[in-house]
Parts: sequence; C-alpha cells; structure tokens
Amino acid sequence: MNLPTGAVLDRAASRVGSSLHLKGEISGSEDLYIDGTVEGLVQLDERKLTIGTAAKVTADIIAGEVVVCGSVKGNVRAKHRIEIRKDGSVTGDLTTPQILIEDGAYFKGSIEIEWSAEKATDKNVSSRMKSTPTAPLTGRKVA
Repeated sequence: MNLPTGAVLDRAASRVGSSLHLKGEISGSEDLYIDGTVEGLVQLDERKLTIGTAAKVTADIIAGEVVVCGSVKGNVRAKHRIEIRKDGSVTGDLTTPQILIEDGAYFKGSIEIEWSAEKATDKNVSSRMKSTPTAPLTGRKVA
C-alpha cells in the first residue's frame, strides 16, 4: 500500500484497492482506506476514513475523521476533523469542528464549523456558533 506523505494508519484499516470500483453504501465501525473508485454513501460514524492519492470518490461521507489525498465529489461531515492534503481535491460542502486545508489542495464548496459537544460545554462558549467565510472559497486553489 502506497501511503501519501504524512498519512499514518495508526489502527488496522480495511482497504479498497486501486483496481476496485464500488457502487452503493459502505458502512461500518472500523477505519477505511480507499484507493479505488467509490460511488454512493460512506458512513463510518466514529472511525477514520482516508481517501488515497489514486482514489476517486463520488459520495457523501460521514465519519469521525476524514483525510483526503485524492478526489472527492460530495458532502463531507466529520465528527472530529477534516483534512484536505496538498494533492487532495474536494468539491462539496464540509461540516466539522476542525478543518485543515494544505497549500496546493483544491476545495470548492462551503464550510460549516460545528462545535463538538465537548467544546460546547466549555465556559468560553455560550452557544452553538457557525462560521461563514467573508470571502467565498469557491473554486480556490490554496497556495
């Protein structure tokens, strides 16, 4: 398995290899590494989903953490964090409490910062807040 620079599989992860093409729904309670083509829905709730550099995913994604090194077309919701690495591409809306978009990554869509339950109980946070960018991020390549 060729991992993108900086990608670490810290737990044993299932893998969709580069020669595989899946259509439909993927759901489960373990980490998943996708390097092939997936169309439909990917739902891993509390687990980590890594989209490899060779992957082409056309799906809505719901996971605990999402790392994108390949191509994603669809909405992405992560309970903890979304990362779009330098060679990654996302066209769709993102919802997460924490976002990282590396220089060189491509992103077209909107971002909603959703405070986690832990942060909402922090004394510095009095209510749920949304982040709306003042300048649109549509079609911007981060440099």
